Amino acid sequence: MAIGKRYNADLAATVLGLGVGLTSAIFLETTTKSDWASFYAIVTSVSRMCALLGAYLALVGLVLVSRVSWIEKSVGHDRLVIWHRKLGPYSLYLITFHVLFVTLGYAGNDHAPMAVELWRLVVHYPWMLPALVAFIFFAAAGISSYKKARAKMSYETWWTIHLYTYLAVALSFMHQILTGPMFIGHPLNKYFWEFLYIASGTIIVLWRLVIPTVRSLRHGLRVEQVVVEGPGVVSVVMRGRNLDRLSAQGGQFFGWRFMTPGQWWISHPYSLSAAPTKQYMRVTVKELGDASRSVRKIEPGTRVFFEGPYGTFVAERASRGHVVLIGGGVGITPLRALMEEFDSSKSIDVIFRASKEEDLVLRKELDEIADARGARVHYLVGNRKTHPMNAKYIMKFVPAFRDSDVYVCGPTPLVDAVRQAASDCGIPKNRFHDEAFEFHSV
Repeated sequence: MAIGKRYNADLAATVLGLGVGLTSAIFLETTTKSDWASFYAIVTSVSRMCALLGAYLALVGLVLVSRVSWIEKSVGHDRLVIWHRKLGPYSLYLITFHVLFVTLGYAGNDHAPMAVELWRLVVHYPWMLPALVAFIFFAAAGISSYKKARAKMSYETWWTIHLYTYLAVALSFMHQILTGPMFIGHPLNKYFWEFLYIASGTIIVLWRLVIPTVRSLRHGLRVEQVVVEGPGVVSVVMRGRNLDRLSAQGGQFFGWRFMTPGQWWISHPYSLSAAPTKQYMRVTVKELGDASRSVRKIEPGTRVFFEGPYGTFVAERASRGHVVLIGGGVGITPLRALMEEFDSSKSIDVIFRASKEEDLVLRKELDEIADARGARVHYLVGNRKTHPMNAKYIMKFVPAFRDSDVYVCGPTPLVDAVRQAASDCGIPKNRFHDEAFEFHSV
């Protein structure tokens, strides 16, 4: 990682740490002896601390996936998504504990059943009903994020549920300011908390709405052609103005919105499947959900709005003279784009694993690029047992695997297997580059 990029990542981490410290200080500075005088007072005090930290982590989680370019380029989108996923459950747990503990604390003091006390809180305290709705939205996003739950829903359903987390954060704000004892009578604390929400909202609106809209209008991207590449796989060729100014690279992805019914309202993360030029960009899509199945029906001339480019899955990260590109299924598409990006000094081996011959999409293009630059492409057709991606099997095709930069893209089991193979061969993490095809956060 370059010094400038490392500095950006360190600065972001420092700001995050300061925010945690100040949030904790707000709570500690406003507590009194009476807040710890009895069991139920302690429970209520702990609930308030949970609320503060849970709300803060919720804001951080949204900012992590707000696509701030100087953070994304320093850390990488995939890593930011991983941090978002790891942080999300803690935020939800803390907010859940707040709801349970504050209800228990008040119920104990009032000598009332918890269900009755919860009803009283919702009815008699300002902005409590919106806060309860916000908690339901948070819970729905949390449940849908579990691996088994994600596997049973379409990307469109998952994306819509997560979109409500923005509304949840907004609905919970007034309840905190108007009823939190750490803010009532403490104007500096209130100003700090308001600043956090305003700053987070500004970042999200700027980077997720304003900047993408301006760039989309400036470059005038439209669909030029939709090409069927194989069973359930299509490529979308798009044409625009001065696309080189985006500084996009093969291996990166964009969030795409095709301005057609069923497509315009949701952003889909598709990787570039060819190195971008001044006028053209291309993505190749496997038909998995409702929206991806309708891509083949997009008419030429359809306007395209986009966010990006994102990701650090790029050729410039390679530090060795030999690179190994390993793709599974449609995961070969960003690797095909990467092949065009490496300079002539790099020796390239490509391993393309697919279940069936017809799943070897873009094979003709891969062969043409390989012939042009002396690369070697190994096509492995069959299941995981036939072609296990362990170190011994990979080195049958690529003896120089140990001394290579490794790029892998495809289903999670494939990525995990190649990661283990790289580890077994002593390949350090800075020479292992992966891009897993899973849901990206909103």
